[in-house]
Amino acid sequence: MPDVRPGNQSLKRALAQARLREVDIATALDVDPKTVRRWLDGRLPQARHRWALADLVGRHEFDLWPQVTGTDPVSPELVATYENRSAVPGATWRALFAGAAAEIGILVYSGLFLAEDAECLRILAARARAGVRVRILLGDPDDPLIARRGGEEGINEAMTAKVRNALVHYRPLLEVPGVELRLHATVLYTSIFRADDQLLVNPHVFGLAASHSPALHLRRLDEDGVTATYLEAFERVWDCGAALAGVRSGV
Repeated sequence: MPDVRPGNQSLKRALAQARLREVDIATALDVDPKTVRRWLDGRLPQARHRWALADLVGRHEFDLWPQVTGTDPVSPELVATYENRSAVPGATWRALFAGAAAEIGILVYSGLFLAEDAECLRILAARARAGVRVRILLGDPDDPLIARRGGEEGINEAMTAKVRNALVHYRPLLEVPGVELRLHATVLYTSIFRADDQLLVNPHVFGLAASHSPALHLRRLDEDGVTATYLEAFERVWDCGAALAGVRSGV
């Protein structure tokens, strides 16, 4: 039976004229073919994918998506915004992690506010025992980049001390099967807190502590989108992280 759904006719015609198949687009943009099908059915791609797709077919993105006028609508993935991370209620953090069924990920420099929350640590351990993979990424306290970050925040060597303090709190979790902890030495633009397809992200602002910077609550809706971008970032940092044995002193 032919597909009678209207979808994005401009995009369908552009692909046909360029002699490109859905699988060709998926391969070129490194996305799932199902994602391309959703675009053809009418879903608006993320901006970076619109631009790449427009280049592939030799059209302007406004020709393919007339509803785009230079400013995207608010992402449907956005659940809530907070003026700063400190404004996120403790109950929200606990509910986020307690609701995880498959994956928890924490990417921070120190994450001391969570490490000092005994209830959060209990939840992380309980979810790991229930089969949830728990991955924690902290800044390497022996790396000069961490000290530099402390200087930018005006707390100098206190940043390194915070990481070491957090490690003391997180260490008992490593006795629980399913919990992994690595150290990273990356320039961290955003702290990421993941529970399956829900994220709390905390973009860093130069000269401000992460607790004083905004936070966003996101929910992933498909393979593409804002949430997917942050999930990919987490994986990149995880891949270049070092096991806890890489800590060389003072812990």
